[in-house]
Amino acid sequence: MFFQSPFHLWLLLALPLLPVLYLWLLRRRGKMAVRYSNLGMVRAASAGRAWRQHVPPALLLLALAGLLLAAARPMARVPLPWARTTIILAMDISLSMRVSDVKPTRLVAAQEAAKLFLRELPKKIEVGLVTFAGSSQVAQTATLDRPALVAAIDAFQMQTGTAVGSAIVSSLIELFPDHGINLEELTFGINKPRGRSLDNQDKPPPKQITPVAPGSYDAAAIILLTDGRRTTGVDTLEAARMAADRGVRIDVIGLGSVNDAAAMPEGMPIYLQLDEPTLREVARMTGGEYHQAGTAEALRSVYENLGSRVQVQTRETEVSALLALLSAGLALVAGVCSLVWFRRLV
Repeated sequence: MFFQSPFHLWLLLALPLLPVLYLWLLRRRGKMAVRYSNLGMVRAASAGRAWRQHVPPALLLLALAGLLLAAARPMARVPLPWARTTIILAMDISLSMRVSDVKPTRLVAAQEAAKLFLRELPKKIEVGLVTFAGSSQVAQTATLDRPALVAAIDAFQMQTGTAVGSAIVSSLIELFPDHGINLEELTFGINKPRGRSLDNQDKPPPKQITPVAPGSYDAAAIILLTDGRRTTGVDTLEAARMAADRGVRIDVIGLGSVNDAAAMPEGMPIYLQLDEPTLREVARMTGGEYHQAGTAEALRSVYENLGSRVQVQTRETEVSALLALLSAGLALVAGVCSLVWFRRLV
């Protein structure tokens, strides 16, 4: 814990004066009680409740201490509900997803794990779906409609190629439609072909952004799942840099074999070794995490962990309001106790 306005803490040094003042008032009240002709009656009247008279002042002292701490604006790491409102699932649908090293196949395992993730995710979090193979496309815009997302996941159609970087860029276009990000220009270069369509001409120019800390954008996140390495499209690390500059966190799931070659159906041999160094770098650059899932059970576990992490997150947060509320509660309890026990306020 640290304080944003620590100079207010000096006021805490004055708190010990209050108990001294309280003891002086008690002694003064005791001298006044000597004037009674029958001290036995006074002792009998106060017997059994002597401790009560100290409770309201003690509670008020604690309340004042809490208010002084709140004035110093303390910051603490506390678990908070997930602040992000949109998650983009970017899922690989390349032909290699037919491989059965992850049972029953990589694609089916990924589909089932993604649907489980949607069931566990809080209903108020919007989810979008981007699919990619040789190209990338938005299969479902960000929505709260879970059945629509499930239908989009069930409708996957596999294609050739693996455009990991393009999938990241498509996700960013979905999250920042006003930034003027042009996937075609990033893929094929800055020279625009002649005779562009009216749709292309209407696109806004690229927005100049000021890079922020990786993972600092609290309104969205990307979960990227792939089982291979980039073969086409935008450079993966270039796309990751675009996400990092915008503060968007990317959690990466590497699915399937890491070191072994696998065989495609119909006997088509292909090496499906994950490009783990690049995928790990994507996660590192954006403040995300990398997970390798070699089995369907491991994949489900990864999605479950991501789902629980997005629901509650430990972050540095100012707790002044909490301390002020607690102090107000203590002051209220002190007043109630004084009224109930002594028919007056302390």
